Amino acid sequence: MAPKFSEPSVKRKVHHNDGSRAKKAKTTTGPKHKKVEPKASESDGATFSDSDDGGAALQQGKTANGQAAGKALEKGQTSREAHAKQKQLAQERKAAKPLADEVQRTKKLWERLRRKSHVPKEERQQLVDELFSIITGRIKDFVLKHDAVRAVQTAIKYSTPVQRKQIAKELQGAYAQLAESRYAKFLIGKLLVQNDTEIRDIIIPEFYGKIRKLINHSEASWILDDIYRGAATKEQKANMLREWYGPEFALFKSGNKGEVTADLSKILAEEPSKRSTVLKYLCDMTNNLIQKKMTGFTMLHDAMLQYFLNLKPDSEELKEFVEVVKGDENGDLLKNMAFTKSGARLACLLLAHGSAKDRKQILKTYKDTFQLMSGDPHGHMILLAAYDLIDDTVLTSKSIFPEILGKAEDLDPGNISFMANDPNARIVSLYLFEGQSKSLFPSSHADDLELLSELHQIRKTTSKKDAEVRRKELVASMSPQMLAAVAAFGKELAATSFGCQFIADILLSSVGDKTAALEAVAATAAGEPNPALPEGADPPYPPPPHLSLTPHGGKLYKTLIAGGRFDRETGTVKRIETPLNFADILYPVIKDHIMQWAVGPSSFTVLGLLEAPDFSSKKELLKLLKSEKKTLERAATAAETTAEGVKPKSKNKDNGSKSKSGGNQGARLLLQKLQA
Repeated sequence: MAPKFSEPSVKRKVHHNDGSRAKKAKTTTGPKHKKVEPKASESDGATFSDSDDGGAALQQGKTANGQAAGKALEKGQTSREAHAKQKQLAQERKAAKPLADEVQRTKKLWERLRRKSHVPKEERQQLVDELFSIITGRIKDFVLKHDAVRAVQTAIKYSTPVQRKQIAKELQGAYAQLAESRYAKFLIGKLLVQNDTEIRDIIIPEFYGKIRKLINHSEASWILDDIYRGAATKEQKANMLREWYGPEFALFKSGNKGEVTADLSKILAEEPSKRSTVLKYLCDMTNNLIQKKMTGFTMLHDAMLQYFLNLKPDSEELKEFVEVVKGDENGDLLKNMAFTKSGARLACLLLAHGSAKDRKQILKTYKDTFQLMSGDPHGHMILLAAYDLIDDTVLTSKSIFPEILGKAEDLDPGNISFMANDPNARIVSLYLFEGQSKSLFPSSHADDLELLSELHQIRKTTSKKDAEVRRKELVASMSPQMLAAVAAFGKELAATSFGCQFIADILLSSVGDKTAALEAVAATAAGEPNPALPEGADPPYPPPPHLSLTPHGGKLYKTLIAGGRFDRETGTVKRIETPLNFADILYPVIKDHIMQWAVGPSSFTVLGLLEAPDFSSKKELLKLLKSEKKTLERAATAAETTAEGVKPKSKNKDNGSKSKSGGNQGARLLLQKLQA
């Protein structure tokens, strides 16, 4: 049976049995500030003196040279001379300490070396050589002095690989002690940040067997977790995490071929008799850190995930664990968990297994953190889990959407650009519209799809609402802000490939009035694609290319004109239920420059206008193209170039400007349309 987590202790006031609070006892000495008047015989000093009682006579005021009474100076000594003598004594005591001269010299060298831009390279090398000549052979004595350890760190900064290894070897056996030092702990980071495998393998094994002590130490815990997260190998991490299961697990390896594993389920499968002992030890370590409010450690989150995964569903131990996580004051534990891989997965699993009340409380804890989580490699998964698991879509939409997008009437362009272009935030903003598409989840986010699959399996037994109904309700709630964002910042969004995908997904999958958003997108196509500069004019910097000259711009226009996405299986476009009629909105904007579009990189946009079933000006466009038939023929047979006259680096069939046989493929297809 798994051990119980203890709830955080609460201080309570002492009460009497009758319900009244305990009061402080009164003394019999009278009022605290009562003034006692002296008798006349006492006030004049006639009957009492210190000298009569064997004491020295009290002196009032100051001496002639300004010294306060009680701080007598030597005969003939002034205050300045007394201060100088005290300073001299302090320097003598300091000089009497071991390595005093050497420490003083290293401090002077450090003062010079730290001003990097003010020291010539040759002089710096001489200073570094002198510094090494002082510290070599006695580095352990220097690193434990707060004013000398900085000099050692500077030596490491300018050292060669051979010198760094020499320092690392000289400090062998002292790294656990250095980690507990307020200043020397940074020296360990300086050595490991160079990614030297030999130095790493010297330092990290020294922490084995001391993890429980160091993770609870106020200074050592942070450097230990930094090492675990950023420097340790997979095997070294396993060795460190195993110590959370009991001291005996640090002494032997398990698994096939001598591999070390920290997977608790595998360990318990090999030794099931140790289940209760291991879980109790793990519970004690994790609970101890939670009580101390030391909840930001990656190692802690890994240990908590292992504990959770080895509890039985619907067990009392699982319920107690959930209560402890939710009951953490200020929600620091859950917030810290959102930014580590194991922590984010654990938060998602808590949402999946929790009741409606649990989910509501967890979501409430993340208030004012959703924006930061949306761009985090791990935190964004908690938002996707909330989309897929919480049946109360009103709660989800009111909690998350205003924070990550803003209100429809008060949108921030920087925020919208971030949500459209950040590799993680764009998943949060488009997941409800696009689903688990490859364009939204590239190979770098394969772990996201695995976790979503796991959550969807759990959802079958813990959620009551149909998944598609939930998605449509959230889309309806999210659409006003998204359409307002496209309408307000269409030009800025269309400037990037991700921004164009953002626009296309919103306009194809959102619900509501899309007129303003479509007009804003059409306005991005205004102007001459290839404007001729006046003679002698030279722009101060290369202006951004017209959107029709970019691959992502042409693809955006072609997709919106088609009114749906291309289905590779059927070879046709799946149009949305409510037509966009984008062809009629776009044509008046590009009409004056239609031939530049027809023979340029976005020639397929013009072809799309002719093929659109809802385009009302098809006859007018055909007539215009026929009048410029020779221009189309020249473009169709011309050498392979872009609209700017430069040979492209790579071929892209989507923009229509290139083909394997040369010439503009879009112009060639337009000619076929004219002959039909």
